[in-house]
Amino acid sequence: MNQHLDTALRILRAGGVIAYPTETVYGLGCDPFDQAAVRRLLAIKQRPVEKGLILLAADLEQLDDLVVLDDAQRRRLADTWPAPVTYLLPATERVPVWIRGAHDKVAVRVGPHPVARALARGLGTPLVSTSANRAGRPAARNRFLATRHLGRDVDFVVTGDTDPRARPSAIIDLQSGRVLR
Repeated sequence: MNQHLDTALRILRAGGVIAYPTETVYGLGCDPFDQAAVRRLLAIKQRPVEKGLILLAADLEQLDDLVVLDDAQRRRLADTWPAPVTYLLPATERVPVWIRGAHDKVAVRVGPHPVARALARGLGTPLVSTSANRAGRPAARNRFLATRHLGRDVDFVVTGDTDPRARPSAIIDLQSGRVLR
């Protein structure tokens, strides 16, 4: 598996787009600070930039320069993560507009999936996490479907399992407590 992750990381660092396993479905990912890579990912997804994207981090510390948290919020996240819970948090100016979209907050997650976390850890920064499907199409729940649905549009498909019983992550606005999904 290490060689497989090394290949994925090399592709991410070179501005590529990969598909990789997350808790429930395969995700599409790239380096969030590489505007060309994000634009390519959005084109594959057929998703407008205004909607914004989720960042998946290896740990809470990877988000330090990207979000604004007080001590109580930091403790809450530390107690919650890793888990399949995505929070909307106030974004710093370091979060590119092509990640935030038309929002002043950014969606972030420290998920429990070992492959996804290893990718973020190896990249040294959170990576983009959005379901591996085109707009209006079902998300890919395994490597075979990710490859079949996206074909040569992605540069690499990482091997790994998803949990077919799991549900998509909840999305919660940390400041208001409002559950969006």
